[in-house]
Amino acid sequence: MSEQAEVLAVPAAAGESKSAFGLKWKERLVTAVLGGLLPVLVVLGWQWMGDAGRIDTFFIPTPLMIAAAFRELIASGELVGHLIVSLKRAAAGFAVGGALGLAFGILVGFSRRTESYLDPTFQMLRMIPHLALSPLIILWFGFGETSKVFIIANGAFFPLYINTFLGIRNVDNKLFEVSDVLEFSRFKQITRLVLPSSVPNILLGLRLSLAISWLGLVVAEMIGSKEGIGYLIHFGQSNSRTELIFVGIIIFAIIGKLVDSLVRLLDRKLLGWRDSYKG
Repeated sequence: MSEQAEVLAVPAAAGESKSAFGLKWKERLVTAVLGGLLPVLVVLGWQWMGDAGRIDTFFIPTPLMIAAAFRELIASGELVGHLIVSLKRAAAGFAVGGALGLAFGILVGFSRRTESYLDPTFQMLRMIPHLALSPLIILWFGFGETSKVFIIANGAFFPLYINTFLGIRNVDNKLFEVSDVLEFSRFKQITRLVLPSSVPNILLGLRLSLAISWLGLVVAEMIGSKEGIGYLIHFGQSNSRTELIFVGIIIFAIIGKLVDSLVRLLDRKLLGWRDSYKG
Protein backbone atom coordinates (compact mmCIF):
# COMPACT_ATOMS: atom_id res chain seq x y z
CA MET A 1 0.00 0.00 0.00
CA SER A 2 1.34 3.47 -0.87
CA GLU A 3 1.93 6.17 1.73
CA GLN A 4 -1.01 8.19 0.36
CA ALA A 5 -3.37 5.22 0.73
CA GLU A 6 -2.18 4.67 4.31
CA VAL A 7 -2.82 8.34 5.17
CA LEU A 8 -6.35 8.09 3.75
CA ALA A 9 -7.03 4.84 5.64
CA VAL A 10 -6.33 6.39 9.06
CA PRO A 11 -9.13 9.04 8.92
CA ALA A 12 -11.50 6.41 7.50
CA ALA A 13 -10.81 4.06 10.43
CA ALA A 14 -11.24 6.94 12.89
CA GLY A 15 -14.54 7.86 11.22
CA GLU A 16 -15.78 4.27 11.47
CA SER A 17 -14.79 4.17 15.15
CA LYS A 18 -16.69 7.41 15.88
CA SER A 19 -19.69 6.14 13.96
CA ALA A 20 -19.73 2.85 15.95
CA PHE A 21 -19.36 4.81 19.21
CA GLY A 22 -22.27 7.09 18.25
CA LEU A 23 -24.48 4.12 17.35
CA LYS A 24 -23.64 2.42 20.64
CA TRP A 25 -24.67 5.47 22.69
CA LYS A 26 -27.79 5.96 20.57
CA GLU A 27 -28.75 2.33 21.23
CA ARG A 28 -28.19 2.81 24.97
CA LEU A 29 -30.29 5.99 24.97
CA VAL A 30 -33.18 4.24 23.19
CA THR A 31 -32.95 1.32 25.63
CA ALA A 32 -32.99 3.70 28.62
CA VAL A 33 -36.01 5.58 27.26
CA LEU A 34 -37.97 2.39 26.54
CA GLY A 35 -36.99 0.94 29.93
CA GLY A 36 -38.18 4.09 31.73
CA LEU A 37 -41.43 4.31 29.79
CA LEU A 38 -43.38 1.81 31.91
CA PRO A 39 -42.46 3.37 35.30
CA VAL A 40 -43.38 6.84 34.00
CA LEU A 41 -46.76 5.61 32.75
CA VAL A 42 -47.40 3.86 36.10
CA VAL A 43 -46.60 7.06 38.05
CA LEU A 44 -48.80 9.21 35.78
CA GLY A 45 -51.67 6.73 36.05
CA TRP A 46 -51.21 6.51 39.81
CA GLN A 47 -51.36 10.31 40.16
CA TRP A 48 -54.44 10.53 37.94
CA MET A 49 -56.28 7.86 39.95
CA GLY A 50 -55.48 9.73 43.19
CA ASP A 51 -56.64 13.08 41.83
CA ALA A 52 -59.82 11.50 40.43
CA GLY A 53 -60.63 9.91 43.79
CA ARG A 54 -60.42 6.38 42.41
CA ILE A 55 -57.99 5.35 45.17
CA ASP A 56 -57.95 6.27 48.86
CA THR A 57 -54.88 8.51 49.26
CA PHE A 58 -54.76 7.74 53.00
CA PHE A 59 -53.71 4.16 52.18
CA ILE A 60 -52.03 4.84 48.82
CA PRO A 61 -50.72 8.43 48.71
CA THR A 62 -50.14 9.95 45.29
CA PRO A 63 -46.61 10.47 43.86
CA LEU A 64 -46.90 14.23 44.56
CA MET A 65 -47.74 13.53 48.24
CA ILE A 66 -44.72 11.21 48.48
CA ALA A 67 -42.53 13.86 46.78
CA ALA A 68 -43.73 16.44 49.32
CA ALA A 69 -42.72 14.07 52.16
CA PHE A 70 -39.29 13.69 50.51
CA ARG A 71 -38.87 17.48 50.36
CA GLU A 72 -39.92 17.83 54.00
CA LEU A 73 -37.42 15.20 55.18
CA ILE A 74 -34.59 16.61 53.06
CA ALA A 75 -35.24 20.18 54.22
CA SER A 76 -35.17 19.12 57.88
CA GLY A 77 -32.01 17.02 57.38
CA GLU A 78 -33.73 13.92 58.75
CA LEU A 79 -33.48 11.92 55.54
CA VAL A 80 -29.71 12.28 55.23
CA GLY A 81 -29.25 11.41 58.92
CA HIS A 82 -31.40 8.27 58.68
CA LEU A 83 -29.70 7.21 55.45
CA ILE A 84 -26.17 7.57 56.86
CA VAL A 85 -27.09 5.51 59.94
CA SER A 86 -28.62 2.78 57.77
CA LEU A 87 -25.64 2.64 55.40
CA LYS A 88 -23.21 2.35 58.33
CA ARG A 89 -25.21 -0.49 59.87
CA ALA A 90 -25.53 -2.35 56.57
CA ALA A 91 -21.80 -1.94 55.86
CA ALA A 92 -20.79 -3.15 59.34
CA GLY A 93 -23.11 -6.17 59.18
CA PHE A 94 -21.96 -7.08 55.68
CA ALA A 95 -18.28 -6.68 56.59
CA VAL A 96 -18.63 -9.10 59.53
CA GLY A 97 -20.97 -11.63 57.92
CA GLY A 98 -19.42 -11.49 54.46
CA ALA A 99 -15.85 -11.90 55.74
CA LEU A 100 -16.83 -14.89 57.89
CA GLY A 101 -18.82 -16.40 55.02
CA LEU A 102 -15.86 -16.09 52.64
CA ALA A 103 -13.42 -17.53 55.21
CA PHE A 104 -15.61 -20.51 56.14
CA GLY A 105 -16.49 -21.11 52.46
CA ILE A 106 -12.77 -21.44 51.65
CA LEU A 107 -12.14 -23.62 54.72
CA VAL A 108 -15.03 -26.01 54.05
CA GLY A 109 -14.41 -26.01 50.31
CA PHE A 110 -10.86 -27.30 50.76
CA SER A 111 -11.57 -29.93 53.40
CA ARG A 112 -14.17 -32.71 53.26
CA ARG A 113 -13.60 -33.38 56.95
CA THR A 114 -14.32 -29.76 57.85
CA GLU A 115 -17.38 -29.92 55.60
CA SER A 116 -18.73 -32.93 57.50
CA TYR A 117 -18.19 -31.08 60.81
CA LEU A 118 -19.55 -27.63 59.93
CA ASP A 119 -21.76 -27.71 56.85
CA PRO A 120 -24.79 -29.55 58.37
CA THR A 121 -24.95 -26.98 61.19
CA PHE A 122 -24.64 -24.06 58.78
CA GLN A 123 -27.37 -25.47 56.55
CA MET A 124 -29.75 -25.79 59.51
CA LEU A 125 -29.00 -22.24 60.67
CA ARG A 126 -29.53 -20.97 57.12
CA MET A 127 -33.15 -22.12 57.22
CA ILE A 128 -34.03 -20.05 60.30
CA PRO A 129 -35.80 -16.79 59.26
CA HIS A 130 -34.51 -13.40 60.44
CA LEU A 131 -37.75 -12.67 62.28
CA ALA A 132 -37.55 -15.94 64.22
CA LEU A 133 -34.03 -15.14 65.46
CA SER A 134 -34.64 -11.45 66.18
CA PRO A 135 -36.32 -11.89 69.62
CA LEU A 136 -33.42 -14.05 70.84
CA ILE A 137 -30.77 -11.68 69.48
CA ILE A 138 -32.45 -8.71 71.19
CA LEU A 139 -32.74 -10.73 74.42
CA TRP A 140 -29.02 -11.54 74.32
CA PHE A 141 -27.61 -8.22 73.04
CA GLY A 142 -30.35 -5.69 73.86
CA PHE A 143 -31.65 -2.98 71.53
CA GLY A 144 -28.22 -1.47 70.78
CA GLU A 145 -26.12 -1.53 67.62
CA THR A 146 -24.70 -4.99 68.35
CA SER A 147 -28.03 -6.74 67.85
CA LYS A 148 -28.68 -4.87 64.59
CA VAL A 149 -25.25 -5.67 63.17
CA PHE A 150 -25.70 -9.31 64.25
CA ILE A 151 -29.02 -9.61 62.38
CA ILE A 152 -27.51 -8.12 59.20
CA ALA A 153 -24.34 -10.24 59.48
CA ASN A 154 -26.44 -13.38 59.88
CA GLY A 155 -28.08 -12.72 56.52
CA ALA A 156 -24.82 -11.72 54.81
CA PHE A 157 -22.95 -14.87 55.91
CA PHE A 158 -24.77 -17.63 54.02
CA PRO A 159 -24.75 -16.45 50.36
CA LEU A 160 -20.98 -15.88 50.39
CA TYR A 161 -20.36 -19.09 52.33
CA ILE A 162 -22.38 -21.28 49.96
CA ASN A 163 -21.15 -19.70 46.72
CA THR A 164 -17.49 -19.71 47.80
CA PHE A 165 -17.81 -23.36 48.83
CA LEU A 166 -19.46 -24.28 45.49
CA GLY A 167 -16.93 -22.21 43.52
CA ILE A 168 -14.04 -24.17 45.02
CA ARG A 169 -15.74 -27.53 44.54
CA ASN A 170 -16.51 -26.70 40.90
CA VAL A 171 -12.82 -26.21 40.03
CA ASP A 172 -11.74 -28.89 37.56
CA ASN A 173 -9.87 -31.62 39.44
CA LYS A 174 -7.44 -31.97 36.51
CA LEU A 175 -6.10 -28.51 37.32
CA PHE A 176 -5.23 -29.71 40.83
CA GLU A 177 -3.41 -32.71 39.35
CA VAL A 178 -1.41 -30.38 37.11
CA SER A 179 -0.59 -28.13 40.08
CA ASP A 180 0.68 -31.16 42.01
CA VAL A 181 2.94 -32.07 39.10
CA LEU A 182 4.24 -28.49 39.06
CA GLU A 183 4.76 -28.78 42.84
CA PHE A 184 2.56 -25.81 43.74
CA SER A 185 2.40 -25.06 47.45
CA ARG A 186 -1.03 -24.94 49.12
CA PHE A 187 -0.88 -21.14 49.17
CA LYS A 188 0.03 -21.05 45.47
CA GLN A 189 -2.86 -23.40 44.67
CA ILE A 190 -5.28 -21.09 46.45
CA THR A 191 -4.02 -17.81 44.95
CA ARG A 192 -3.26 -18.94 41.39
CA LEU A 193 -5.75 -21.72 40.81
CA VAL A 194 -8.70 -21.88 43.17
CA LEU A 195 -9.56 -18.22 43.75
CA PRO A 196 -9.33 -17.17 40.05
CA SER A 197 -11.53 -20.15 39.07
CA SER A 198 -13.99 -19.37 41.89
CA VAL A 199 -14.37 -15.66 41.12
CA PRO A 200 -17.69 -16.04 39.20
CA ASN A 201 -19.29 -17.88 42.14
CA ILE A 202 -17.77 -15.53 44.72
CA LEU A 203 -19.08 -12.46 42.86
CA LEU A 204 -22.53 -14.06 42.72
CA GLY A 205 -22.30 -14.66 46.48
CA LEU A 206 -21.18 -11.06 46.97
CA ARG A 207 -24.17 -9.79 45.01
CA LEU A 208 -26.64 -11.93 46.97
CA SER A 209 -24.95 -11.17 50.28
CA LEU A 210 -25.17 -7.41 49.75
CA ALA A 211 -28.83 -7.72 48.78
CA ILE A 212 -29.73 -9.78 51.86
CA SER A 213 -27.74 -7.42 54.11
CA TRP A 214 -29.85 -4.53 52.83
CA LEU A 215 -33.05 -6.57 53.35
CA GLY A 216 -31.95 -7.65 56.83
CA LEU A 217 -31.46 -3.98 57.68
CA VAL A 218 -35.24 -3.48 57.47
CA VAL A 219 -35.83 -6.16 60.11
CA ALA A 220 -33.01 -4.83 62.31
CA GLU A 221 -34.20 -1.22 62.22
CA MET A 222 -37.88 -1.90 62.72
CA ILE A 223 -37.18 -3.57 66.07
CA GLY A 224 -36.21 -1.17 68.85
CA SER A 225 -34.50 1.45 66.68
CA LYS A 226 -34.69 5.25 66.85
CA GLU A 227 -32.73 5.99 63.67
CA GLY A 228 -32.47 4.67 60.15
CA ILE A 229 -34.70 4.14 57.13
CA GLY A 230 -36.35 1.11 58.75
CA TYR A 231 -37.23 3.27 61.75
CA LEU A 232 -38.69 5.87 59.36
CA ILE A 233 -41.01 3.19 57.92
CA HIS A 234 -42.00 2.07 61.43
CA PHE A 235 -42.61 5.69 62.47
CA GLY A 236 -44.86 6.19 59.44
CA GLN A 237 -46.85 3.09 60.36
CA SER A 238 -47.22 4.13 64.02
CA ASN A 239 -48.37 7.65 63.11
CA SER A 240 -50.57 6.71 60.13
CA ARG A 241 -48.31 8.62 57.72
CA THR A 242 -48.38 6.30 54.74
CA GLU A 243 -46.30 8.65 52.61
CA LEU A 244 -43.33 8.11 54.97
CA ILE A 245 -43.64 4.37 54.49
CA PHE A 246 -43.46 4.87 50.73
CA VAL A 247 -40.44 7.18 51.14
CA GLY A 248 -38.62 4.43 53.06
CA ILE A 249 -39.58 1.76 50.52
CA ILE A 250 -38.41 3.92 47.59
CA ILE A 251 -35.06 4.61 49.30
CA PHE A 252 -34.51 0.92 49.99
CA ALA A 253 -35.31 0.14 46.34
CA ILE A 254 -33.02 2.85 44.90
CA ILE A 255 -30.00 2.13 47.15
CA GLY A 256 -30.43 -1.62 46.66
CA LYS A 257 -30.50 -1.19 42.88
CA LEU A 258 -27.40 1.07 42.92
CA VAL A 259 -25.42 -1.44 45.01
CA ASP A 260 -26.51 -4.31 42.77
CA SER A 261 -25.52 -2.35 39.65
CA LEU A 262 -22.04 -1.67 41.10
CA VAL A 263 -21.51 -5.38 41.72
CA ARG A 264 -22.70 -6.19 38.18
CA LEU A 265 -20.24 -3.60 36.82
CA LEU A 266 -17.45 -5.25 38.84
CA ASP A 267 -18.58 -8.61 37.45
CA ARG A 268 -18.30 -7.34 33.87
CA LYS A 269 -14.87 -5.80 34.52
CA LEU A 270 -13.38 -8.91 36.15
CA LEU A 271 -15.11 -11.53 34.03
CA GLY A 272 -15.16 -9.83 30.64
CA TRP A 273 -13.03 -12.65 29.26
CA ARG A 274 -15.91 -15.17 29.54
CA ASP A 275 -17.56 -16.11 26.28
CA SER A 276 -20.98 -16.74 27.80
CA TYR A 277 -24.50 -16.52 26.37
CA LYS A 278 -25.73 -12.89 26.39
CA GLY A 279 -29.40 -13.54 25.64
